[in-house]
Amino acid sequence: IMAAARVSVPGMGTAVMDTEDYSAYANMTDDQLLQLAIERSLAETNSTPRQNQAFCSNMQPLDRYSRVRRPQNFPPPHPPANASANPPMLGWFLISMCFFIGFHICFRNLDPFLAAIWNGDAKALKGLIQAASKNLTEPNKEGWLPLHETAYYGHVECLKVLLQAEPQTINIRTLKNQTPLILAVGRKHLSCVQFLLEKDADPNLANNQWETPLYKACEKGFEDAVGLLLRFGASTTKSCVQGGTPLHEAVRQKNLEICKMLLQAGAKIMAKNIYGIDPVFTAAQCGTTDVLNFLLMKGGDVNTAANDGATALFEASKNGHGETVQMLLSRRADVNKSNKAGLLPIHIAAKNGHDGIVAMLIPITSRAKVKRSGISPLHLAAERNRDDVVEILVDAGFDVNATLSNDWSKMYEDRRSTALYCTVANSNIEAASMLLEAGASPNLDTFNPLLVAVRKGCMEIVQLLVKHGANVNAILPTHPTSFPAALIFCLKYLPMFKYLMDNGCDALSCFKCDYGSDPHPPIKTRRTGREGLFCAFDELTEGTVQFCEIVSSPLVSGWAGPLIDILLDYVGNVKMCSRLNEHLESYIDWAHIKEKSMLPCTLMHLCRLKIRKCLGMYRLQRISSLPLPGRLMKFLRHERESFRDIL
Repeated sequence: IMAAARVSVPGMGTAVMDTEDYSAYANMTDDQLLQLAIERSLAETNSTPRQNQAFCSNMQPLDRYSRVRRPQNFPPPHPPANASANPPMLGWFLISMCFFIGFHICFRNLDPFLAAIWNGDAKALKGLIQAASKNLTEPNKEGWLPLHETAYYGHVECLKVLLQAEPQTINIRTLKNQTPLILAVGRKHLSCVQFLLEKDADPNLANNQWETPLYKACEKGFEDAVGLLLRFGASTTKSCVQGGTPLHEAVRQKNLEICKMLLQAGAKIMAKNIYGIDPVFTAAQCGTTDVLNFLLMKGGDVNTAANDGATALFEASKNGHGETVQMLLSRRADVNKSNKAGLLPIHIAAKNGHDGIVAMLIPITSRAKVKRSGISPLHLAAERNRDDVVEILVDAGFDVNATLSNDWSKMYEDRRSTALYCTVANSNIEAASMLLEAGASPNLDTFNPLLVAVRKGCMEIVQLLVKHGANVNAILPTHPTSFPAALIFCLKYLPMFKYLMDNGCDALSCFKCDYGSDPHPPIKTRRTGREGLFCAFDELTEGTVQFCEIVSSPLVSGWAGPLIDILLDYVGNVKMCSRLNEHLESYIDWAHIKEKSMLPCTLMHLCRLKIRKCLGMYRLQRISSLPLPGRLMKFLRHERESFRDIL
């Protein structure tokens, strides 16, 4: 019944509907009401638009009901997208009529006692009490008495009537331990709060969450009620189930006036909740600088810390409250105090991308403390793609080659060590470029960042890494191969494969095989289903892996011919193993590749290989900067000359 009589309107809370609009239909049965709806709908459908307009204008009671106290600027229901410019009102009328019938049925059966309470009709309520039509001490299924209902709806005259009849119910609790006073405070009914307190309502009885009326008033920012409750003896030190006091709530609501009232009444500024958080910490957490300044003036600890070791400065830096950070620093908050994980305020500010706060913290943060933490702010900024923070830290001189401590590195499956690895793993070209230009080494990680970039197929980052000296012949320590591991990740990406060859990748090692011309043992496949850097090895044998085994995988064997064709351009006279020969013989189109492998190399080709070997891998990666003729550079890169170049 209560649900039917209270209509929830978006943005408006619960509205109690007046029953005057239903007098026209009060004597009709449910069947008669439904029949009326159908008849009027049919008549409307067959009428002209002008008749429809006239029909609606004669339906004042129903029209008022169909709107149900619609708030100002509240949009009406939208008709279907395919409706005409003047849609028939049948659908909307039926909806309104059905809603009216449902409410009419519920309202007709509504307890007149509750109806009087909801409407604030003290006179009718008094008459019902005198007629002894209701037991005022009998709770409903939620433990609510009529007094609770009246306090909830804020009808002070009805409160007077009920308390005059049953004064002993003033502190009765619901099943959730809610007193009438808590309900009135929660709904911000000041007159009811004052009347209940004057009638000796206990201001310190808490609900099942241990929230007192004073706590609720602070939570709602209800200043007038706070003053009343304090005047009537409400305790400022009683905490809720999580240990929060009324002062915690007042700070969280950023209400300076309530904070002043509570402290004047004896609230404890050092009180902590179950997480070790006191009001000063809460103020820093919420970024309420004026409240924080007031609490510090009243003796609050500027270096207060929660159970996890995070300080107020750490929390303000974490949440990006720049003004609060500035105020804490002006009061000499310890910028080098870390949490239990070893992180400083600059770490968390960098992680969350608060570049302004990072800039404030850089000059006063101890670099030695940062180093002892085992992780650099650069790592956290790079991992989260905070490019602005990365730039600020690089410009400030933070070590771009700082490596994670063993404890931090073990937290990552790939055992990353450098900030550069983080940027490459995120395919962040801009940040990777900044770090490399600042002197970051691409060869410090256990797993070379180049392998990650190749696996992701990001040619631009691969070129950046190679340009800055990345080792193209790096291997995977956990999965040893007899050839460069980078080739595994670009077997289906021939331009990348050739680019690695051009820049010094060891092609000769791809033709080394322990079995040679002898038959090869079958490959033992295994599947782990893992997603990561090592997924290419899910179908490989145990131990050192050879190139002929890699290209024999069902997923790669179709590319064996083109791969071997590229490799032959970077080696001299080689003898292929029986397995590679089998692959070349499996496709007719690859016959020319097998022939190429069997023919002696030309003198020009051997000269090119000799020059490339003399240059070395790192000069090959910078061949464009060498003082060589353009034709010679193209020759060394295996690029074909155009007719214009020859001329």
